[in-house]
Amino acid sequence: MASIRAFILDMDGVLWRDEEPIGNLRKLFSDIQQAGIKITLATNNASRSSFQHLDKLRSFGVEGLEPWQVVSSSDAVAAYLRKKYPQGGGIYVVGEPPLVKVIEDAGYFFDELKPVAVVAGIDRTVNYSKLNIAGRLIRNGADFVGTNPDKTYPTPEGLAPGAGTILAALEAVSGVKPWIVGKPSPAMYQIALERLGMEPNAVLVVGDRIETDIVGGQALGCKTALVLSGVTTLSQAKTWLPQPDFIMTDLTALFEAINLA
Repeated sequence: MASIRAFILDMDGVLWRDEEPIGNLRKLFSDIQQAGIKITLATNNASRSSFQHLDKLRSFGVEGLEPWQVVSSSDAVAAYLRKKYPQGGGIYVVGEPPLVKVIEDAGYFFDELKPVAVVAGIDRTVNYSKLNIAGRLIRNGADFVGTNPDKTYPTPEGLAPGAGTILAALEAVSGVKPWIVGKPSPAMYQIALERLGMEPNAVLVVGDRIETDIVGGQALGCKTALVLSGVTTLSQAKTWLPQPDFIMTDLTALFEAINLA
């Protein structure tokens, strides 16, 4: 750990389960600050803006973070669209208002007639009409972009449907697999590294989902820590190869193990 100068932390399942914090977040972030470690938060969750994520952290007593320190799959969507469609264009979105706003801020407009792409993520107001329109547009040639493949996300009551559930429905109706821009794609972590000004070997990635958080971090050459406070079980973690550098019960246990607490 002597070479680690920055953390990239996932949020759902690492910092909280829905509206329930995991551990004493105020103390955990204070420990990070006192250790002089830089931090970004990287989440596949495209249902909140950076400001909304920071508001949620403040509700748990965590102050002092800035919007640039939050990287979401919405940011990866915007980067993908700017690279592939620099001329702009129409986008049909199956998603929630924060995702729509990021796409519009990137210079694109909502279009359900002839968009260049269909972007889909978690959408807790999804209905048959949205799926029908999106499926038809994809079959007619629109690019199919998924925010992330997470089929579920953790809540205090158990696992709830995630973006991957909606992507599976659209793949079923269209016969087309989505291009995933969120984790495990390295795009989000690359954005985080650029904002931190760090090389991968100086960064520890912490997540609760081994097939996205950990795989994405390993692909870039970061150290990785899996916490069991979200969706991955210990039995799943033990059989996964390559293994994360750390497997801990939660963020508190990780900080104790690396003498940060």
